[in-house]
Amino acid sequence: MSNIGSYENTYREFTWVVPEYFNFAFDVVDNWAKDANKLAMLWVGENGQTEKLTYQYFQTRSNQVANTLESLGLKKGDTVLLLMSRLPAWWELVLGMIKLGVVFMPATTQLTSKDIVYRVEASQACAVITDEENALKFDAIREKLPQVKNFLLVGEKQKNWHCYSELIEKASTGFNPQEKTYKDDPLLLYFTSGTTGYPKMVLHTHSSYPIGHQVTGRYWLDLESSDLHWNLSDTGWAKAAWSSLFGPWNTGATLFVHNSKGKFDPELTLELLSEHRITSFCAPPTAYRMLVGLDLQNYNLGSLRSCVSPGEPLNPEVIDIWQEKSGMLIREGYGQTETCLLVGTFPEMVVKKGSMGKPAPGFVVNIIDGHGNIAVDHQEGDIGVRIKPIRPVGVFQEYWQDAQATANSIRGDWYITGDRGFRDKDGYLWFVGRADDVIISAGYRIGPFEVESALIEHPSVLEAAVVGKADNARGQIVKAYVILKPGTQKTPELASSLQDFVKQITAPYKYPREIEFVDELPKTISGKIRRIELRERANKSF
Repeated sequence: MSNIGSYENTYREFTWVVPEYFNFAFDVVDNWAKDANKLAMLWVGENGQTEKLTYQYFQTRSNQVANTLESLGLKKGDTVLLLMSRLPAWWELVLGMIKLGVVFMPATTQLTSKDIVYRVEASQACAVITDEENALKFDAIREKLPQVKNFLLVGEKQKNWHCYSELIEKASTGFNPQEKTYKDDPLLLYFTSGTTGYPKMVLHTHSSYPIGHQVTGRYWLDLESSDLHWNLSDTGWAKAAWSSLFGPWNTGATLFVHNSKGKFDPELTLELLSEHRITSFCAPPTAYRMLVGLDLQNYNLGSLRSCVSPGEPLNPEVIDIWQEKSGMLIREGYGQTETCLLVGTFPEMVVKKGSMGKPAPGFVVNIIDGHGNIAVDHQEGDIGVRIKPIRPVGVFQEYWQDAQATANSIRGDWYITGDRGFRDKDGYLWFVGRADDVIISAGYRIGPFEVESALIEHPSVLEAAVVGKADNARGQIVKAYVILKPGTQKTPELASSLQDFVKQITAPYKYPREIEFVDELPKTISGKIRRIELRERANKSF
C-alpha cells in the first residue's frame, strides 16, 4: 500500500499544517536524530570509498556549523553563496545555515566566474563557501566581490581562505539560536535557469518550502523511513532540495549520494543501483534515455520499488522500455524552481503515459486562459496555480528584489508558471511547452516536446531540440536540431527518413520541415535546452 492510498480521497481531505515558528533542521532532522543509529546518508566517493552518516551526525555537525558561522560574524538574514560538489559537508552546511537563519543560495559547480559574480552581486552575499575544486573560480574574481567578507573552504588549508575543517573542530557541538525562525522568514534563494534571459532570484521561506516538500517526499517519491533513495541531481539545482534534502529527510529515509564527476555514466549508475540495493530512484529524462540503451537485464534492479522523473516530459517509449526490462513504471512529476511538486503521477493512480498526472495534494492546478479563467477540457492554455484567497504552502514568496517580475507572474487568482498545457476529460494535465517555445505554423499550435519525443524514438537519434523558424507562407515552420548516435552518418537521406518517421508517430502537420544535424545543443547550467538560442540561430538569416 502506498502512502497516498486513494488519490481522490487524499487530495480531497488534505490540509496544510503550518506552525508559527518552524525550522527544518531543528524540527525535522534533529527529531530523527533521537534514534542514535538512524542512518541519514550512505555516501560513495568517486573512487568507491563509502561513509555511513547518521541523523545524529548531521545534528552535531550542523550545530558546529551554526556556531562557526556565527563566530565569523554571520547572522540571521545574511545571504551566503554555497557552491560545492556532493560532499557530506554540503548537507552539514545547509542544515547549519538553516539553524542560524542565514539565507543560503545553492549554486551548481558548472557556474563560471562570470556566473558567480552575477549571483553574488544580485544577492549581496556576504560570504561564499566552496570546495577545493572550485576555489580557483573565486580566487580569479576576488576583486569583483568587495561585499564578500568571508571565504570558507572545505578541503586543504589555503591562503586567504578560512579552513572549514579547522574551524568546525573547534566549535561547540551544542547550538542555541538567539532567535527562532518565523514561518515567513527567508530560507533560501534559487536562481531560475534563465532559458530566456538572466536568471531571477526565487525566494522561499522557512515553513513554506520544507513543509511543502512533505507532499513531494511522502506522496510522490512515496518514501518510508526504511528506504534508500538516490537522486541524481547536482547540489546546485532546485531538484536537490526536492529529492536530496527536504523530501527524503521529511520521511526519515536514507539518502544515497554518489559524488560523481564529469559526464553521466549510465553503466556505472546501473552498477550502483544494483550493488547498493537502491529502493527509490529519481532521475531526469536524459538519464533514463541513456539507461534504456543498455541491457538492463544484466543488472539486479529487484530492490527498486519506486522510480520517478522530474523536469521535462519523458517520451512514452522510454517508459515502456524501462518497465519491460526493469519491471518498474517511471512516474512523472511537474514543478518548478518556484514551487514544490505541483502535479504528479502518484502510486496506484491510473497511468496515462505522456501526462504529468494530476494536481498534488494541497495545490489547485489548472489550465488558465488569457483572462484568468479556467479553460475547457483539451483547450491549450497556461498552467496556473491558485494562490488566492489563500497562498498554498510550497509556492515561492516572490522574485526577490523584482516586484515587476513577481506581479507579471500573477493573473487574477493564479500564479502563471510560464508553461503551456491542457487538461483532459479525466482531469489529467498534459505539458505542451514553455509559453515562449510553442510554435504556430499555418494556424496550428505545435509543442516542441511532442516533436522531440517522436524524433528520439528513431533508433539513430540521441537527442533533439525543436524550435519555430520564421516562414513567409506559414508564419513559422518546425525546425529540428538533431544529435545522432555515435557512428551514424549525417546524410540528406537520413533527414528525409526522420521527417517520414515523425509523420508516422504524431500528426503529420507537426513534422520538422528542416532538420540540421549538430554535435551538441546549447543548454543552461541546469541542463535545460536553451531553445531561445536555437530560435535566434534558426531565424538569423530570415
